[in-house]
Amino acid sequence: MPRTLGAATAALLALAVAAQPVAAHGGGSNDYESKIRSIRPAGAGVHVRVRDRDDRLELRNDSGRTVVVEGYDDEPYARLRPDGTVEVNVRSPALYLNEDRFADVTVPARADSSAAPRWRSIDGSGRFEWHDHRIHWMGARRPPPVRDPERRTKVFDWTVPIRVGDERGAVAVTLVWVGRRGEGFPLGAGLALVAIAVGGLGLVLVVVRRRRGSDGGARTGSKEAW
Repeated sequence: MPRTLGAATAALLALAVAAQPVAAHGGGSNDYESKIRSIRPAGAGVHVRVRDRDDRLELRNDSGRTVVVEGYDDEPYARLRPDGTVEVNVRSPALYLNEDRFADVTVPARADSSAAPRWRSIDGSGRFEWHDHRIHWMGARRPPPVRDPERRTKVFDWTVPIRVGDERGAVAVTLVWVGRRGEGFPLGAGLALVAIAVGGLGLVLVVVRRRRGSDGGARTGSKEAW
């Protein structure tokens, strides 16, 4: 791995090693949902939405200015020009890490977050859609904030940095656990256990009564042994 990969990218790769994929790239997880809280600068003509619950972001540039999306080490990752041209920086590690939901990829040697960008045009629609690891949970287990899996729970807040012209901004995102029904102790199973316990107690009482009656018949006038 090139030494030029930054700390944020290295941490992302380390987390990806421990991740247990539950959904392939191209479809989000049914357990999570990312919601956009705000886009700065406000009213600039930059529109962003989440696709497939927590899988991808889509940005549309109507600002009349160049919009740059930054990668995990704050390097230029993608660029949307005022004429609709969409470009990606082939030296951005994010370009390769984003190919898989859990970053299970080999980052090529040319990826260098500190190097000058090398742009490649990919579209002319003024829209850019990409998978972003900042908006979803990368771990193998449920997030620590999720104590009750049946309850909707906030996992974390995150931001994706952007630049609109010379103005710095960000897309603020909140990830939530949507809740799984039936993940807690099932009510039906609980009632069944209660019924079994009550039935077992009744059987014990019947046995005790029969034994006492049997002993009484065999030992008339003797003291109770219980």
